[in-house]
Amino acid sequence: MIYDSVLDCVGSTPMVRLDRCFPDPDIEVLAKLEMLNPCGSMKDRPARFIVEQGFRNGLLCPGMRLVESTSGNLGIALAVAARMRGLSFTAVVDPNTSPTNLRLLEVFGGDVEMVTEPDDAGGYLHTRVRRARQLTETLPDAVWVNQYANDLNWRAYYETLGAEILSAIDGPVDYLVAAVSTTGSLHGIARRLRERHPRLRVVAVDAAGSVIFGTPPGPRGIPGFGASRVPELLHAEEIDQVIHVDDAESIAGCRRLVDTEGILAGGSSGAVISAIGGLCEKLGGPARVVTVLADRGERYLDLVYGDDARGAGEAAHHELVASP
Repeated sequence: MIYDSVLDCVGSTPMVRLDRCFPDPDIEVLAKLEMLNPCGSMKDRPARFIVEQGFRNGLLCPGMRLVESTSGNLGIALAVAARMRGLSFTAVVDPNTSPTNLRLLEVFGGDVEMVTEPDDAGGYLHTRVRRARQLTETLPDAVWVNQYANDLNWRAYYETLGAEILSAIDGPVDYLVAAVSTTGSLHGIARRLRERHPRLRVVAVDAAGSVIFGTPPGPRGIPGFGASRVPELLHAEEIDQVIHVDDAESIAGCRRLVDTEGILAGGSSGAVISAIGGLCEKLGGPARVVTVLADRGERYLDLVYGDDARGAGEAAHHELVASP
């Protein structure tokens, strides 16, 4: 098939059975390989969807500017979507943004606005959000994406990723296990799956140190999941279980995934693999688990796969194996 633009190539990612990573014959783990989207992550979906809906409803037109607080995948995807539709894009970032992501934002034509003042939580998210709001109010023809509160975020996953999973799978789906940040992807997928599988159990994988579910804030070194604010999109009553995963466990999960399945994925995918490993030990019978591997691992080579990370990941792996 020949497509008209790279935006038309977003979605329709493959699903893979992770039976080498999880060899228990009674538990089937199926993973959507979202790193195979054109810009390397599941964030391609809301970036395209938000831009398309904006043009459809008249909120956007060529020459306008998108603004968003983002230090990674969504910013890269928005930069591409904006360029393809004749828009400008400003990414509000902070000193923790990786040099690779900063370079990618620039290569794809995004403007980078760096904040340097930590917020009251000790991070930069609140500062970034304030700056994004200020830019939207002062720049002409600017629109704030506001991924933490934008219903188009979860709707993008409901309309696309959730529908693709239902199309690919025959029979029941017992568990959805996915990492959270804005909670848009988890809610969008879960709402679509529950239309056909109302008894689905939804498991959110959050970062240790994240405050999304009311736990105390703490340091987090692995980007891509967790947050220092509670997203407006969150509906906690729709989530059956929350599993918190620390940095070392995320690294161990990444290494387990690449060692067993040859899949080089980002830090949030390692967290999901770690969480599923613990969940599988507690399941009392046959089950089918669906998960999402959100992004590629190349952007995490030093942070997750480098020699400095190896010791922490191996220690976490041995601890999990030794646990009763």
